[in-house]
Amino acid sequence: MANEKIKPGKFVELVFDLYTVNDDHSETLVHQVTDDAPECIVFGVTQGLIKPLEKALEGLSAGDKYDIVASPDEAFGRHNPDEVVEVDREVFEIDGKFDDEYIKPGVRLPMMTADGYRIEGLVVEVTDKHVKMDFNHQLVDRTVRIKGTVKTVRDVTEEDLHPAGVCCGCHGGSCGDGDCGGGCGDGGCNSGGCGSGCGC
Repeated sequence: MANEKIKPGKFVELVFDLYTVNDDHSETLVHQVTDDAPECIVFGVTQGLIKPLEKALEGLSAGDKYDIVASPDEAFGRHNPDEVVEVDREVFEIDGKFDDEYIKPGVRLPMMTADGYRIEGLVVEVTDKHVKMDFNHQLVDRTVRIKGTVKTVRDVTEEDLHPAGVCCGCHGGSCGDGDCGGGCGDGGCNSGGCGSGCGC
């Protein structure tokens, strides 16, 4: 149906550029979601969409543009020391071997929570017994700007809610940035992107 508008329950595909806003008001491009691998959400259902973006999208149709700025409190939050944890080295071993070359301070690693959600953490420190990980979103404490276009608005299908082999509508990362096998599905679902992961 032509000119369907975004409202709760609609399947939406988004393309956008994500910028951080610097102290001097300049902007740095940090992430792009392109037309060939759009971010997929079910509006009002997909978790993690940042509020200013959610508000801007409601009522838009395919082809409409959006441009929002979100403060740290509206976007990815403030640094939470409780999100910095020590994980046993054994968790990172493969066949009894710890990969010193790959697992080192400054590296971001994909991991899974006990509930099966994909999250990403920053290696802060490696000791003989533990790996200290910071699971705060990488854009924590940052003001962000999101400029994009609505690609698709349509009724949601059962496949959208339970995709086979991919996780569309992820929360953290973009649909198709390879986090979850690529395609309309990234984010290993629920890691926190443009809100969730904008899904983003």
